[in-house]
Amino acid sequence: MSYIDMHCDTISCLMEREGESLFHNHLCVNLKGMKEAQTIIQFFACFVHAASYDDRLTKEQRGKAKFFHCIHEEAWDQAYKAVLAMADRIDKEQGIIVAKTYKDVQENLCKKNILAWKTVEEGGVLNLKLDRLNELYNRGIRLVTLTWNFPNCIGYPNSTDSSIMQKGLTKFGIETVEKMNELGMMIDVSHLSDGGFYDCIRYSKKPVCASHSNARVLCQHPRNLSDEMLKQLGEKGGVAGLNFCTYFLKEDEKVTVDNIAEHAAYMIEKGGEDLVAIGSDFDGFDNPYRPNWVNRVEDMPLLWEAFRRRGISERQIDKIMLKNVLRFMKDTIF
Repeated sequence: MSYIDMHCDTISCLMEREGESLFHNHLCVNLKGMKEAQTIIQFFACFVHAASYDDRLTKEQRGKAKFFHCIHEEAWDQAYKAVLAMADRIDKEQGIIVAKTYKDVQENLCKKNILAWKTVEEGGVLNLKLDRLNELYNRGIRLVTLTWNFPNCIGYPNSTDSSIMQKGLTKFGIETVEKMNELGMMIDVSHLSDGGFYDCIRYSKKPVCASHSNARVLCQHPRNLSDEMLKQLGEKGGVAGLNFCTYFLKEDEKVTVDNIAEHAAYMIEKGGEDLVAIGSDFDGFDNPYRPNWVNRVEDMPLLWEAFRRRGISERQIDKIMLKNVLRFMKDTIF
């Protein structure tokens, strides 16, 4: 059964692994596994942790939000160059075809090629330079996750601090949303504060997505979406990709594919069957082997069976796997 995955961090990991590629690596996502799982489109995130490019910060400081306001401008610029290098890396990988338009997607669906969809995870690399969106677009980037785990020039991240969670987009952030609409780029609210989420709903003329986020009621993590957020995302025509990271599925780590199916069923209930998609987050979290689990991409068929056990219909499974993202692509890009 063919499917689309809206988020993985495999390319970012490969940049640090000499001699490995999509053709051969020891990560969760590789070419052989994608073929076995019948991946049709894989969204590849060009992820950067901007603080790691600032030599003035200690290792401990790089992980604390309060120091992110102190990141030197040059560090953001270096992070931007790293994103461009990752985008170029995707072009050079063998066995995949980079898609840039909805027409590209349509033409390849019947050919069963594996398509790569380029994304950026950390919109702060724009560094108050809106023209960078033009360059990213020209490099084939078609989705930007507006924030990662720390504040940036666009807005604020998810947080256990309610005062941060209430903060919305900056003036530049609103301009970014408008420019992305104009270019035909997907706006991704995963990692964004609740205030930022609602600003995207308010200011975007097109549907937005949460590429890798689950249901907050089932797992009380601020990275997940509240019932109201699921409702509004669905009403706007957006999609939310089920995240396989254990921290966003259950309070303890004793998870199975049935926990993913539980989130899928709940998100359908609250946001409608046109909302839910796959956003695995493969290679973006520690994924030690466990039974009845998607340890690697080739294990994806276990998830389809879990959906059926949960009572999710074949029509709904087809939408989760493929049709919801295809419709979202048609509505947001050119």
